[in-house]
This record gives sequence, C-alpha cells and structure tokens, in this order.
Amino acid sequence: MDADVIVIGAGLSGLACALRLQQGGLTPLVLEAADRPGGRIATDRLDGFLLDRGFQVLQTWYPDARRLLDYPALDLRAFYPGALVRIDDRFHRVSDVWRRPGRALEMLASPVGSLGDKLRLLALRRRALAGDLADLYGRPETTAIQRLRDLGFSSGMIERFFRPFFAGVFFAPNLDVSSRSFEFVFRAFALGDTALPALGMEQIPLQLAARLPADAIAYGRRVVHIDGDAVVLDGGERRTARAVVLATGSREAAGLLGQDPSPMCGTTCLYFAAPEPPFSGPYLVLNGGGPAARGGPINSLLCPSNLSAAYAPPGSALVSVNCFGADTEPDLLEAQVRRQLADWYGERVAGWQRLAVYRLPDALPRQGPPVSAETGASRLSETLWVCGEAVAPPSIHWALASGEAAAGALIAALGGPTQVG
Repeated sequence: MDADVIVIGAGLSGLACALRLQQGGLTPLVLEAADRPGGRIATDRLDGFLLDRGFQVLQTWYPDARRLLDYPALDLRAFYPGALVRIDDRFHRVSDVWRRPGRALEMLASPVGSLGDKLRLLALRRRALAGDLADLYGRPETTAIQRLRDLGFSSGMIERFFRPFFAGVFFAPNLDVSSRSFEFVFRAFALGDTALPALGMEQIPLQLAARLPADAIAYGRRVVHIDGDAVVLDGGERRTARAVVLATGSREAAGLLGQDPSPMCGTTCLYFAAPEPPFSGPYLVLNGGGPAARGGPINSLLCPSNLSAAYAPPGSALVSVNCFGADTEPDLLEAQVRRQLADWYGERVAGWQRLAVYRLPDALPRQGPPVSAETGASRLSETLWVCGEAVAPPSIHWALASGEAAAGALIAALGGPTQVG
C-alpha cells in the first residue's frame, strides 16, 4: 500500500484535501499530471514578466482562503474597489462608495447608470450580504441577468457595468449564470479586496504544497484508470491505497469516471509588454459600450505591474487583455484587439509587444442554475470520493472547502492511520 489515501490532482481542492488528511493522521499521496501544483492557477515567466494563465484573482473575503492561506506571506496587492469603465469616448470611474465614501458625488454623476440604478445597488448589496452562505444558496434561484432585471436595474446599468464586470468573472457574456453564484461573488467583492499575490497567482498553490512533505506529491503522474482502491498511471504503474479522492478539473474527472463532460466556458487572455502603462493606479478597465457599441472584442483590461512591480522588468509595463471565448485565431484576435486599444489609448499601442496569448476553452464550468453549496465530497463507492469543481461551485473558496470536506469525511470513515509501505 502506497498511502492511506491517493488524491488525484494537485489543484487547490486536492492540496486542501491532502493537508487536512495529514492533519488528521492519515498519509496522503497526491498524483499530479503536470510538473507543478495548482491546476488552472499557474504563472509563467517570460523575459522578466510574470504571466498568470488567464484572468485570475483572489477575493480576500473567501472564508476558507482566509483560514488556509497566509495572506502576509503572499504579499497581496489589491485592486481599486471599483473599475474604470469605457463608455463612448471616455473612461469613467465606478467606485464602491461603501468603501470609498469620498467618491459618492462622482458616482452620482457617472453615466454608468441612472440615479435609481445607484439606489438599487443598495438593495442588491443588502440582499447579497444577508444571512450566511447556506441562506444565500437556499434562496429561490434564477439567472443573474433575470435577477438584475427583477430588481429593476436599467438596461444601461446592466450593459455598462454588470455585464462586463460579472460576465468577466464567470466567462459568461450573457450573464446566464446562477443568481446564487452571482450574489456569492457580489458578497465577496463587497466584503473583501480583489487582489494578486506580488509574485503571481501561482504563489497560492505553491504555499499550500510547501506544507506537505516532499514525497507527498508526485508530479508528472497522469492517472488513466481508477480500479477500486488502486489507480493506474499512463505508464502502466499501479498505486494502491485505502481510498482514492478524485480532485481534478471537471473534464478530467468525467473522463476518469466514464461520464459526459460538463459544459465549459472559454476565455482568451493576451499579454503585451509596453514601455509604460496606459493608465496609472490599480484599476480594472471594463468595456462598457454594450453589445451594440463595444467597438471590439475586449471585455476587460488590467496592468498587473501597476499592482506589483515584480510582474514586469524595470522600464516595462505588463498589459493583460481579456476576451470572451477561445475560438478566434490568435493573430486575428490580436489585430482586432489592437484596433480597439488604439481607439482607447492612441498610437502608442503600435509599439506594444505581444508576449503571449492564452486560449483557455475550459476556463470554468458553466454555472447556470441549479447551483448548490453542497461542499461535502461525493462518495461514489466504498473507496472512491470526488471533490472540487466536479461536485462544488467553481471558485477558490469552494475548491478549498470541498477538499477539506472530502478529507473530513475520509478521516471519519477510515479511522486512524494504517501501516503504509
């Protein structure tokens, strides 16, 4: 026997599961197909730049993230609580006036929405913050777009703010995601910062993995078959344990379980090196033109090097552009993006160097209704458990919560440790 529990996948859910198993006295063995931990959360290094693989951020309010992560060690750099929204030919600042009360007059004058829309934000905030998470996920459910319409928000407010902001979170341009997921994310934005670790998003899984013994994670080990209390690797090697936890992404989990994969949402992220940032400050920039006047494919833009100088070498700035979908050929998409950027920032865009294009067709599972907050692992047999996005809502919080829930259930089911080896 190689371990008490084999965990398939070293993403956040698998790492949280392994850490909780270790704390409970059991010996975990994490098998990871890649050469690093983190799953989709990854940071590449290129010519002195740090490139997170797609638009990824940490919401500091997430309860399980606060409990499991060492925030000071991550050296988190927070975005401004709001955004810069491009409407017609100008950028307008949208602020969370509960956190930036000095911006209240600016918000009232903003063309992002009507005065009534801005008052309705108070009702939405109260709704999203009411009760605990069990209450939030127990409410009558519809889509996010329908919830906004039911609350009376104007089409202008929806198109100029809610759609670019929250559709960019879910990679769902139609905002057809669960109203429960939408309110959960709204709560996170209202109660905490949106932040990046100073050295890139990969620092989150690296921090968790560093708490496990060196031999607890085996990289470059792709599991191709689960056979009771054993797994078979792509080279034919067989590993055994008292139980197996499947903690991969939903597509990989479906493949190992012989199921149809869940529908996924795609995104494309383009990175550019610029001599200087196109704007100052830690802002997220949104395309608020609406579907009839967007002017191009950009949904959002940010400059990670405005938050942390480590994201770019001295004398350079890093610009990240995010677009919906992953089907457009990179050179064609870049040409479309550059035309739009030139309209926003002028001729200087011609001197920006393309660093990388990340096409991510499986960026996130679709989060249409129904969505549940059941974070306990799904037990498929006496020896097989599933955690992570295959059974829980996709987010850093739920990934960590699901992994811990799986480990807690396993500790109760298996009792104490056995002799491994």
